[in-house]
Amino acid sequence: MLSSVKARRRRSSPAGAAAAVMAAGAVVSANPAAATAAPATASAAAALQEVMLVGNNWEGTADVIKARGDFAKIGRINLIPDKDDRLREIYLNPIRLAYFLGIRQTVGEGHDQFTDDLYSTPDGSAIVVSRPSFADVASIDTATGRLRWRFPVSGYRSDHMAVSPDGSRVAVSASTGNTVHVLDIRTGQQVGSFKTGDKPHENVFTRDGKYIWNMSIGEVNNDFDAPWQDFLKGDRKITVADAATFKQVKVIDMRQRLDAFGRTDFSDAVRPAVFTPDESKLYFQVSFFNGFFEYDIATDKITREKALPKNPNTSDDRTTFVNDSRHHGMSMNPQGTKLCIAGTMDDYATVVDRATLQQGPLVTASKPYWATVSGDGRACVISESGADQVTAIDFGTGQKITSIPVGDHPQRVRVAKLPAGWTGPTG
Repeated sequence: MLSSVKARRRRSSPAGAAAAVMAAGAVVSANPAAATAAPATASAAAALQEVMLVGNNWEGTADVIKARGDFAKIGRINLIPDKDDRLREIYLNPIRLAYFLGIRQTVGEGHDQFTDDLYSTPDGSAIVVSRPSFADVASIDTATGRLRWRFPVSGYRSDHMAVSPDGSRVAVSASTGNTVHVLDIRTGQQVGSFKTGDKPHENVFTRDGKYIWNMSIGEVNNDFDAPWQDFLKGDRKITVADAATFKQVKVIDMRQRLDAFGRTDFSDAVRPAVFTPDESKLYFQVSFFNGFFEYDIATDKITREKALPKNPNTSDDRTTFVNDSRHHGMSMNPQGTKLCIAGTMDDYATVVDRATLQQGPLVTASKPYWATVSGDGRACVISESGADQVTAIDFGTGQKITSIPVGDHPQRVRVAKLPAGWTGPTG
């Protein structure tokens, strides 16, 4: 965690079977009564609005925008209302302080990382957020803006999350603890955990909710970036875990699959990844590569590769790629016919036809960091971490629809539900 900061500004940073080991975790509840709130009633559920949450990593806020249409901004919520308490704890603990400052100088590119991934509870009463610099997951009440509960992860940094299809559980990567914690999204109580490779990153639940896929990316914060130094990047693998027992079901080492595909010189650090709707194929990005791969689940083989254009105005120096990711962010339309790719270090995004792998127009974007799908499935929404805005791109035409200004260094964007008429906390 304490290696030198990379040169460029901005940070980088699913299916068949699943992975491994239960571990205990402590929950500190700021409001026990709220933490054990009952599930939403049918009438309450009917009074929800669909939105998109935009996590502003360096600012510790979430901007809330419409999930479709003009994507207009609805409101904003502070996701670090307990900032003073957390900083007091950190500064009184020399080890935690060393990691806190290390995050700032490495993956944070000189900034604290206050907001990484975020989801709403099924009833829209809270936003659950992973906060890397605080090494926790927290639940923030959407009505009052107050902390409901927080869960300190193992180790010293929290990272990507995923929510189960029924919305009841959230899985979070503890990136220095090599652990995925699975929490009850309403109470913050841990229901299970499993071990992973080095630096667990992306998490994905399968559609039926039976398995969790975790991608560990290894030591992306060190500067041993030349291909011959790859052995210094740690243990990278996909761990598939049973979501009920948290036992390891399968481990997929993409090193072996890449070698068999003829790409012995490529990194096997799997970054963002998406399943096809029938979960027969997985599309994934890897460190340093301006493109992605197609992996067939049944045959356990990489079947296709797509290299996307390099931007001649950006550097090919691997040590300048933020946390080793040249391209970081991908999503797929609901029909499974189009992929949307964030060309992070090449400053564009593009829609790719899944059948032909032909890319569409290159939409100029400033360090696009993430890609997701709008509420109606018609648009890909990317976060432009270099311009502090999110941009919607039409899946059909590949053309830009609109851009919306947001806070400092947007990263994850997620579709969510909040109470109808919500424009921000009133407490």
